[in-house]
Amino acid sequence: MRVLFAGTPAVAVPSLDALLAAGFNVVAVLTRPDAPVGRKRVMTPSPVAARAQELGLPVIQASKVDAAVTDRIAAVQPDVAAIVAYGGLIPGPALDVPRHGWVNLHFSLLPAWRGAAPVQRSIMAGDDVTGAVTFRLEEGLDTGPVFGTLTEAVGPRDTAGQLLERLSHSGAVLLAQTLSAIGTGQAAPVPQHGDVTLAPKLTLEDGKVDWQQPALAIDRQIRGVTPEPGGWTSLAGQRVKLEPVIPHPGAVDLAPGTVELRGKTVLVGTGSHAVELTRVQPAGKKMMAAPDWARGMASQESVVFE
Repeated sequence: MRVLFAGTPAVAVPSLDALLAAGFNVVAVLTRPDAPVGRKRVMTPSPVAARAQELGLPVIQASKVDAAVTDRIAAVQPDVAAIVAYGGLIPGPALDVPRHGWVNLHFSLLPAWRGAAPVQRSIMAGDDVTGAVTFRLEEGLDTGPVFGTLTEAVGPRDTAGQLLERLSHSGAVLLAQTLSAIGTGQAAPVPQHGDVTLAPKLTLEDGKVDWQQPALAIDRQIRGVTPEPGGWTSLAGQRVKLEPVIPHPGAVDLAPGTVELRGKTVLVGTGSHAVELTRVQPAGKKMMAAPDWARGMASQESVVFE
């Protein structure tokens, strides 16, 4: 089959590679335009665009799929479109172009966590199991019938980045299998059923730690926003970035937000028991081991996160 592939971030690259390895004819790649990256804000192609260019595939860069982009998609005559984290809505006229429609690889067990940040929200909610599905894309938000499903355990120390990396590879296999089934006429999508939960895109505020919350909630929150947008707190009015913490159930004698260096361990009080800081990044400095940072703060009478 002739396949249009749509995707933007690094987690979509394994799917592009898997489709090519499975022998599909990828006739074009749709991805978002170059974006500024790094402190110097250098305009950089998306990971999918970079990979497509390496492979010599035609690339369509677009921030939205308007009439002109729809015409470009139609010009390559795809039989089916595969989409993985493209980052934009696909309107009705474009959905109608491929004769087999659009197949979306989504990193949750739909209808749970419909939206842009399913893996992050799953970790933050404390789910033990998540997964990925392939489904027929419709104009509704992740509402289409499901072709295939896989499950993945959420590890107790998993960050969103780590879990998404695993799902990107297992999901790539699922996507290739789904397109193969469509090509042979064996695909049988079924309507979604179950409770619907939403996974809106994360903002910087989603990473702000409220030390009045229980340690378990703070642990899940920071793991869910790692690596992006990242966990953080405030100290003397400045933002301090935090890598994942480690709960310490036996330490219950610290007030919420109070920081204390005990031996080689840096503890912070929460609404329940303390958590151990692993690595921190003060404003204007590099990420560093928490004990090194705490020793540098030793001259202060007390350190309390806001």
